[in-house]
Amino acid sequence: MAIDRRREAGGGGRPLPEENGSVPGAAGGGAAAPPGPPPANAAGAEIQAVPVPPPAAACSPLLLDYDGSVLPFLGGLGGGYQRTLVLLTWVPALFIGFSKFSDSFLLDQPDFWCREADGQGNWSASLAPGHANRSGNGSIFPPPGLPTPAGGNASECDCHEWHYRIRAGLVQNVVSKWDLVCDSAWKVHIAKFSLLVGLIFGHLITGCIADWVGRRPVLLFSVILILVFGLSVALSVNVTMFSTLRFFEGFCLAGIVLSLYALRIELCPPGHRFMITMVASFIEMAGQFLMPGLAALCRDWQVLQAVIICPFLLMLLYWVIFPESLRWLMATQQFEASKELILQFTHKNRMNMESDIKGVVPELEKEIARRPKKVCIVKVVGTRNLWKNIVVLCVNSLTGYGIHHCFAKSMMGHEAKMAITHNFYADYYTMAGIALASCLAMCPVVGFLGRRGGLLLFMILTALASLLQLGLLNLIGKYSQLPDSGMSDSVKDKFSTAFSIVGMFSSHAVGSLSVFFCAEITPTVIRGGGLGLVLASAGFGRLTAPIMELHNQKGYFLHHVIFACCTLICIICILLLPESKNQNLPENIPDGEHYTRQPLLPHRKGEQPLLLTNSELKDYSGLHDSAAVSDGISENTTANGMKSM
Repeated sequence: MAIDRRREAGGGGRPLPEENGSVPGAAGGGAAAPPGPPPANAAGAEIQAVPVPPPAAACSPLLLDYDGSVLPFLGGLGGGYQRTLVLLTWVPALFIGFSKFSDSFLLDQPDFWCREADGQGNWSASLAPGHANRSGNGSIFPPPGLPTPAGGNASECDCHEWHYRIRAGLVQNVVSKWDLVCDSAWKVHIAKFSLLVGLIFGHLITGCIADWVGRRPVLLFSVILILVFGLSVALSVNVTMFSTLRFFEGFCLAGIVLSLYALRIELCPPGHRFMITMVASFIEMAGQFLMPGLAALCRDWQVLQAVIICPFLLMLLYWVIFPESLRWLMATQQFEASKELILQFTHKNRMNMESDIKGVVPELEKEIARRPKKVCIVKVVGTRNLWKNIVVLCVNSLTGYGIHHCFAKSMMGHEAKMAITHNFYADYYTMAGIALASCLAMCPVVGFLGRRGGLLLFMILTALASLLQLGLLNLIGKYSQLPDSGMSDSVKDKFSTAFSIVGMFSSHAVGSLSVFFCAEITPTVIRGGGLGLVLASAGFGRLTAPIMELHNQKGYFLHHVIFACCTLICIICILLLPESKNQNLPENIPDGEHYTRQPLLPHRKGEQPLLLTNSELKDYSGLHDSAAVSDGISENTTANGMKSM
């Protein structure tokens, strides 16, 4: 054999490892044989090995079981200090809601027309071509009785002074300040890109940083930088400066959103994670509902931008009052800092150390000299199940937020025909109301069906609404053209609006639930990176809206068809996900790999389940070690025990 020939050439020195990586050892553990000529029958000879140093002892499982040992010792959410920290993660959600929906006011397309005064003080006006279709509000026209030039688009856009009527409660916004109309209208969409692209890059980069240096430093530095860039946006001198600074504002906002989301998840016990997260979502939507009133009070876009950013000054106090995530410190084996933080928790909660029944603190003192062990999100590539779960949830998030724009555009287009809404506020609050109803429906559905069942239900509703809107409405449109059909275009528009509302309702739930689901199944050591991936995917979905507007809705139908196909693929993939309801959060990558796919419905009493649980799975890790005891087997014996010919 090749191994025997290499061993002969080495003069009987230290044996080389076998192909599976293990070093063969002698049965009696004796010393290695002295160098000399090999025996005649090399296959039947017994191979001696030098002793191998034992591997480093693994960390105490008590310290890695945060939800089962550390969190109960600290009182769960029963401690006053923990409740205070959860409250501190809720408060900034209001400011985040202001920032996320500021584009609807700063960059709203106003109604505009050209205003030119003659020498006698009279003035003439002409509406920009096709403007009523773009704004969705054809109620603001030049004063009646004034002629409209019949020239081409170039002549109608050749104007020295534009007159604007802003619908979003402001006297002046970015569009009216720098005349971003006609040939310069594309700059508005670029400005909308900038915040979303900044959010995407921010989620990806700050997520990796949060896994390496911690959640607290990312939160605090993001707050400092958003104050710098956000207030600089209000001082912009042109649209290029505005768009550039908005990119960095979005980058910093992503760091705040991600770090608060991770801290909120890691503070809570298993039974409270979803409701704590939903309360933060409701507070963020409160910012969305209050935004029109805030814009009406500020009147000017620069004042509005400053008012949106200034509340983040309060978060500078988090440097003193908000600690690092204890769960992350324990998972990365930073036990010295963990001990200090546990003592801080017990002091704030006025707890007695005698309540440490499981002996968390003594075990912590034994492991305090251990070096920290930090992991990057790229390590997930080498896993078997974890990377698939993250990819499935990223695709779900992308599909949910991407198809949401298709439903919204369809609903707003038919509303313009049906005269349901004619103003900015009705459209804005319709969208906000659908999002609120979606979050309210998520609470009982996820509580009853779990994370996977709820996500599957909302994805099925999204797929049905999309397919019915694409297929059934075309069929209705064909029958409505027949003279005896009795159908009119208004019937088709009403069906389309109904399907759009259902689609927006369910797609919003799909996007939100995908982000939360990913935060639960991603291990603590790489939770920042996993959250960054799924939030960036959601940002790519939102990015489709300004892309379609930039191309004047060209390819809108194909866009909808592609996302409708993605919903069907997602329905199949969701069935492969594990269920994380009432489960402990995985702390390291092996814990994340042990999440197994459970049946969607519980098996009946007395029925044998088809899928084994974690406790029933057998350990086959020792199979490779059996090669060490097969040295006495003859070479001409095959793997199944038969003699070779």
